[in-house]
Amino acid sequence: MGEVQVPADALWGAQTERARTHAMSGERVPREVIIALARIKSAAAAVNAELGVIDADMARAIQDAAREISVGELGDGGHFEHFPLDVFQTGSGTSTNMNANEVIATLASRRLDRPVHPNDHVNASQSSNDVFPSAVHMAAARTLVVLTRALDHLACALEDKAAEFADVVKSGRTHLMDAVPVTLGQEFSGYAAAVRHGIDRISRVLPEVCELPLGGTAVGTGLNAPPGFAAAVITRLSSDALPFTEATNHFEAAGGRDALASASGVLRTIAISFNKIANDLRLMGSGPRTGLAEIAIPELQPGSSIMPGKVNPVIPEMVCQACAQVIGNDVTVGFAGAAGNFELNVMVPVIARNLLSSANLLITGALLLADRCVAGIRTDPARLRRLAESSPAIVTALNPFIGYEAAAAVAHEALETGETIKQVVIARGHVQRGEITVEQLDAALDVLAMTRPGDR
Repeated sequence: MGEVQVPADALWGAQTERARTHAMSGERVPREVIIALARIKSAAAAVNAELGVIDADMARAIQDAAREISVGELGDGGHFEHFPLDVFQTGSGTSTNMNANEVIATLASRRLDRPVHPNDHVNASQSSNDVFPSAVHMAAARTLVVLTRALDHLACALEDKAAEFADVVKSGRTHLMDAVPVTLGQEFSGYAAAVRHGIDRISRVLPEVCELPLGGTAVGTGLNAPPGFAAAVITRLSSDALPFTEATNHFEAAGGRDALASASGVLRTIAISFNKIANDLRLMGSGPRTGLAEIAIPELQPGSSIMPGKVNPVIPEMVCQACAQVIGNDVTVGFAGAAGNFELNVMVPVIARNLLSSANLLITGALLLADRCVAGIRTDPARLRRLAESSPAIVTALNPFIGYEAAAAVAHEALETGETIKQVVIARGHVQRGEITVEQLDAALDVLAMTRPGDR
């Protein structure tokens, strides 16, 4: 392909430089993928030395160089300025795999004081087609574990509020219209359960994501990988939290990215849950005078450049926007996941970009929602009870006594006259005719008791 000039201070080499000239978006490959690649290169070097593919001194130099990159996870170092490639690149991730090979080879050569070749040594027993997707799976799995912790934090915050609001009775709503009473605690318990279900869904998809295509090399046959190489590398990469395994079928693992598509689908479902929760909080907090004003959301910043004193539900609004992005990301992942042709999927980088973006948005969203919104929510129990008692929907509890048709007539008259349900029932003669006693009427119209019919 001819000569190519590489900047003198760059750790990368010719292959990276050629790819660098094709930048499309300015958005780089996610750092989590680079760190995972470095971990694979380190483990592969150790195993290659054990199998006699490279000598022990070279393996140590490669391992030390790879650790310089993976230490970047802690915030400092990592040489990430030497990973300049655009996320929209050749779909196998070959450009980024070679970027890692070249940077590690340069660092290792300096340590060893003799040449370390990016292909022959750093990439020994590997192919971009099995290493890059393995790195993506590793990065995805690690991020999903972090997400489960964030979700647990949010669920705990919601459960605390469910306990705090256990006896705060309010009007339920279906179709945005008055319905029979619920407690605010029951609503928050539902939100917490939705978040817990998200954790369960992650736990079910995680083993599939933890299955690595490493060892299949170019097309799934394992050409140029010594027997036992993949198993030994994966053992080194595994931990109790992330028990990585070798793909059960390397041809499926090479040509498809179904596990990542499944994980993205889980993230989409979590986003759907988040959006419901955040929108409910926005609606319940609407006001302060002309909305529902059932809860008070923490005030964090001014809400208008023209209306003094206006405050908006910024965290729920931020979360809803993030949810829209996650759902859009999932569409991209699904489209890209269907791009497998024969022995390779050629849209792995964009899958990585969108999947990791979704997980990180949900991590941040969960923590913000828990700490900056849910934890500070307040309510006025007396006001909510008064509103619940004024709702015509509570007439539903009288169905067993006076029947559906008569109860509907009571509800309509109460709405038209402004009288209470109890007053209308008595005025229409239901007590006088012996259909219901005053004591039964009072018990039936106890709005808190309506939320716990099993305790009657």
